[in-house]
Order: sequence, then C-alpha cells, then structure tokens
Amino acid sequence: MKANFFITLFFLFSLTIETASATEEKSAVLNLELFDNKIPVSQEEINQWINKDPYLNYSDNYQSEIEDVNFCPFSSPIICEMLDTQKKKYSVKKFEDETYSREAIKSFLNTLSEKYNQAPTNATFGIKDDKVSNFSLSKNGYAINEDKSLETIISFLNKEESNSNSIQLSYNIIEPDIKYNDAEKLGIKEIIGEGKSNFSGSTTTRIFNIQVALKKFDGLIIKPGEEFSFVKNLGEVDGEHGYKQELVIKQGSTELEFGGGVCQVSTTAFRAAINSGLEITARRNHAYPVHYYDPQGMDAAVYVPSPDLKFINNTPGYILIQTEIDVAAKELVFKFYGTNDGRKVEVDGPHVLEKNSDGSMKTVFYQKVTDADGKIIIDEDFKSSYKSPNDYPRESEQKITSKPDNWSNKQWDQYKKDNGL
Repeated sequence: MKANFFITLFFLFSLTIETASATEEKSAVLNLELFDNKIPVSQEEINQWINKDPYLNYSDNYQSEIEDVNFCPFSSPIICEMLDTQKKKYSVKKFEDETYSREAIKSFLNTLSEKYNQAPTNATFGIKDDKVSNFSLSKNGYAINEDKSLETIISFLNKEESNSNSIQLSYNIIEPDIKYNDAEKLGIKEIIGEGKSNFSGSTTTRIFNIQVALKKFDGLIIKPGEEFSFVKNLGEVDGEHGYKQELVIKQGSTELEFGGGVCQVSTTAFRAAINSGLEITARRNHAYPVHYYDPQGMDAAVYVPSPDLKFINNTPGYILIQTEIDVAAKELVFKFYGTNDGRKVEVDGPHVLEKNSDGSMKTVFYQKVTDADGKIIIDEDFKSSYKSPNDYPRESEQKITSKPDNWSNKQWDQYKKDNGL
C-alpha cells in the first residue's frame, strides 16, 4: 500500500462528496448507502480501521541521524556482512506497512446494524360483518449483510483510485411472517372463543389504564404452536409509557403504582384462552379476591416481569385477537378468531370450595377439551387460593403530597393533575 494513499483518497473524495450539512462536507470522505440512508464516514473514522506495522530497512536516499551499524534486515547476519556497505549502515529508515483491520470494520458494521436494521412488520387484521378484513399492511424488514459488506469495503479501500466515493452496503430482505393477503391462508376464519369481564366501580384512572393496555393486544396474531406471553406483548408499564397511578396489590399491601387495572385485561384474555380450549402454561390468581374479577377463581394476575399469563396456540391455524370495550356498560371482551377444528370445550365452575368471614377463600374450575373424535386434549383443574384483603392494607390510599424519590418530574406532574393537587 502506498504511504500517501489516504492523502490522495481524501482530496479525491472531497471534490465529489455530497452530504446533508457543511460539517459533513468537510469531514466525510466516504458515503455508505444503505436502504434509503446515506451514511457519511470521516477520515478519522477510516483511520481507526488501519493497523500500522512499523519496520526498519535501508533507504539509499535517506541519511539517518542515528548510526546503526548492527542493523540487518535479513534473517542471517552473514548475508548482511557480505552485502552491506558502510554507506547503507547510515541509511536505515523506519517504514510502516498499513493494513485494514477486519475486526475494526466488522465492529463498525455491527454498530450500523444496531442502528439501521429494520424488523419486518406483520399485517394485522380486523373483523367487519363477521369477516376478517385487512386494516394494516405488512412491511418487509432489512438487515445488513455484515460479511458481504465487509468484503465490499475492504475491496473499495484497497483501490488506489476510484470514480466514486459511495459504497452500496449489502443487506438481506426479511419478509414478515404474516402478509396482508394471508388471512384465509392462515386459517383466521371464525370465532373460536371469547372472554368477558366487568369493571364496574372502576375509577377514571383505572379505566384509562385498561384502555392503554388493551391497545397492545387488539389485532395481535398468534402462530400455531406459539406460546403467548401477556407480559412480553404488554411491554413496560410506567408513566413514560402512558399509564397513570392506580391501586395495585404489591409486596404485602395495596398501593398506588403505575398501571393499576392492567390485570382486568389479562383476566379477560385468560378467560378467552380457556373458552377457546387453549393450553394454559402460566397463570396466577390475585393475592385476595377483587370484585372486578367476579366470578372469583377465573382471574389472572400479571406484573412485569412476573407473574405472567402464558398459553399455547394448540389449534391448526393462526389466532387473531380482537378486543372490545364498552365504557358505559363497563364490559371488556376478548375474541379469538381462528380455525374451528371441531374441538369441544367444557368449563365447569368456578366453584367456591371455602369462604371465610375475613374474605379469604378457595375456588376451583375445570377445563376439559376434546377433539372432533372425542379424544381428550386437555383435562385440567385451576385452583385458586385467596388470602384475606386485611392482609394487604391500603397503605397508600391517602393522596401523596410530595414527590417520591423514585418518580420523575413528569410522573409527579401527571399524578398531581390526576388527583387535583
């Protein structure tokens, strides 16, 4: 590699470079084209990709300031004794071999992948006149092919001259699992089960939180054999994600926290899964009976990251989740659309096994699912043991008058607004 390569490269690219700002025009010597993006790379960044390997050798036109009469570039000193002249011993010069670090460029591409890769977007579907209709198109995703892009960059930089300062990076197209015209092919044809709950008596903030959480599940599609996780699809539950403060059961008390009311959504989803004959793999009842979840024994408590509500789509087709909320009637509905494979679902209960004066109780219900031939697929009992509400005092029921240390200013401002402070 010639020693003046980067000087030549810099001036060549400076004549033709096109960037979005004056600063980039002065500093960028290379443009990487990716999807619809043009990524400028400065000389300083390119220098970080270079490994320099210094060595000494003779230079006839160079007069060393330091005499090195013992220097020999050959492995055998005898050769030097036979060939070297006294003049050469005063003409020892430092040289540098420059090579590109594949590891450094690969690390650079990995950083670009984290920033620019785009995940595919599945189509989502709606129901109109009891038929599945498309309301959100699918979109392809893209991912940088780091290995091919690495070779392209290495090849470009090893050229001493180039008519362009742009490189098209290689990438792979990632197709979505579910495309806009796949509803019928996916087996999303009819209702296979639904769940309902009533949230009468809920505060305005609790209803608000229910509506925020509900948006995470409307139009969601579950693959055959896929294990659905409520918490995973729910995501973060805090003020930054749109939730308000409301009572939740936590750590031996009933206290204010962001997202109170989310369990209304998980409970309704649980009932839809039960009535659809799906296999429940994770479910926990609440610590004590809560009237929002009547009849007691068919609730599902969730909290990020646990406990979680999980179930497996054990049907032959995909399942589309549709949600409905009637604020006036205080009713929440989950409907599961998919393929009716002839299964029969029997739900017996819930039955109260024990009920005490302090409000504690025990319940059970049974889920039995048989296939079209009468063979038992699932035969499960769901037991719930509730403690007394007295064991979970409402310590934070009084309004907070000063900002807690772990709250942001935005969260505190929202709390004051919601509570008239």
